[in-house]
Amino acid sequence: MSGEKEATVRPKRETRLVDFLVQFRWIIVIFFVLPFSCLYYFSIYLGDVRSARKSESQRKKEHEENVKEVVKRLAQRDASKDGLVCTARPPWTVIGMRNCDYKRARSFKVDLSKFRNILEINKERMVAKVEPLVNMAQISRATIPMNLSLAVIGELDDLTVGGLINGFGIEGSSHIYGLFSDTIVALEVVLADGRVVRATKDNEYSDLFYAIPWSQGTLGLLVSAEIKLIPVKEYMKLTYKPVTSNLKELAQAFADSFAPRDGDQDNPAKVPDFVEGMIYSPTEGVMMTGRYASTKEAKQKGNVINSIGWWFKPWFYQHAQTALKRGEFVEYIPTRDYCHRHTRSIYWEGKLILPFGDQFWFRYLFGWMMPPKVAVLKATQSEYIRNYYHDNHVIQDLLVPLHKVADTLEWVHREMEVYPVWLCPHRIYKLPVKPMIYPEPGFEAHKRQGDTKYAQMYTDVGVYYAPGAVLRGEPYDGAKKCHDVELFLIENHGFQPQYAVTELSEKNFWRMFDATLYQQCRKKYKAIGTFMNVYYKCKKGKKTEKEVQEAEQEKAELDTPEVDEPAD
Repeated sequence: MSGEKEATVRPKRETRLVDFLVQFRWIIVIFFVLPFSCLYYFSIYLGDVRSARKSESQRKKEHEENVKEVVKRLAQRDASKDGLVCTARPPWTVIGMRNCDYKRARSFKVDLSKFRNILEINKERMVAKVEPLVNMAQISRATIPMNLSLAVIGELDDLTVGGLINGFGIEGSSHIYGLFSDTIVALEVVLADGRVVRATKDNEYSDLFYAIPWSQGTLGLLVSAEIKLIPVKEYMKLTYKPVTSNLKELAQAFADSFAPRDGDQDNPAKVPDFVEGMIYSPTEGVMMTGRYASTKEAKQKGNVINSIGWWFKPWFYQHAQTALKRGEFVEYIPTRDYCHRHTRSIYWEGKLILPFGDQFWFRYLFGWMMPPKVAVLKATQSEYIRNYYHDNHVIQDLLVPLHKVADTLEWVHREMEVYPVWLCPHRIYKLPVKPMIYPEPGFEAHKRQGDTKYAQMYTDVGVYYAPGAVLRGEPYDGAKKCHDVELFLIENHGFQPQYAVTELSEKNFWRMFDATLYQQCRKKYKAIGTFMNVYYKCKKGKKTEKEVQEAEQEKAELDTPEVDEPAD
């Protein structure tokens, strides 16, 4: 009996100085990061106010002048002496685990910091024309009072239009509209040769239009975008439904919350406006579905209105978790509050940054300073702490077909044991060309739950927190697990957003993504030798001069990819 007990004892990880630095980092966060974050946010807000006070014609005139400055700056580059082109945005300002180490190599910087204006909100065309540094808080502040919204609007305030187009953007409405990039009507891009073009899905630059999403700014410099708007109402009627079972049943309950089993996926009567799921343990989850509601409906007698945007309110993920004890319930949330419901707690990362940040006393006294700005957090962390988070932390989004969500949840539990887990469905469309991400070949023939003839239903399995082994003080190989995640995605026709750290070789990177259209556009629009290859931009670690040269030469050995195998 004692032998069995000894066999179950797990080894402990050796405690290092960096562990104490991370454990007590909240001191720096409280006395430095939060105050500076407030000043940072306030300065951004003042900039938004100044921009809003300008006339539409003035904003458009400034935009044209700024575009000319970008073209002029590109013309100053000497390709034989200067490095590859990148934006002048400091690396630490980028949201996400991946650090912009490619900017530490020789580079030619172009300043796009002035491109942060909403240029036009066209109610007739139902399109918003905005510059790339416009963030989600700015645009929701402008559109939602008009009972309009972007079709897909990121939950976190700081997410920018340029980042969501060139990278990855998703929301609870993506099961209807797809990813953020799928809601784009037109893109204005400055090409490597200084030409300014407008790309749409049906003009002469349609290949560029489809190639820019997920390209991480390696095909040209995005200077504006026209984005689809949809009509919205003042409130979101949100239903919280608790589910207790095993992971397979939790995954099925998630699918049933928004995907009719009869295949009638385009019927508004059967499909909610918003949906997300949160898995709190291997046996517990809460599925949330929302429908837009008018003020009149929300204020009817007996209805509960919950303005979750106030700083003293419980963090949203913890509020949703109460359904496991309360049972199913319904409440009405102001639409803008709902759109940014995960901002204050940064999903549940706030609990690691400030262990007591969710306590009522902290929320009432200091909650108005939350969240700490990611840029300030990254600016105040040393190389040791940054490496610690790479090795002992998970911030990954696993985009997998809906029918593989159960297998993915089981894999994440077995290999990482990270909770909560975020579930957000999204469509991947069958397009006239094959962009970097695409549905499973022949998906339409299977007629699986959530799929239609023109799009396959995927799900973002969001894994953000410290793994169970790390929380227990046990050894954890973060680099290997990251590599294993990527191999799992390749084997299951899944995708990993490129804001995350990649451990893949170049050839395996192009097994996950399709390079055909991207490489064609790299050559056609003369991006080779001007902008870094997207793999090198995403690759973990500092970029050497040799790697920059290799990126310039554009290695094309992608037809016979080698297979990375997990270490024994």
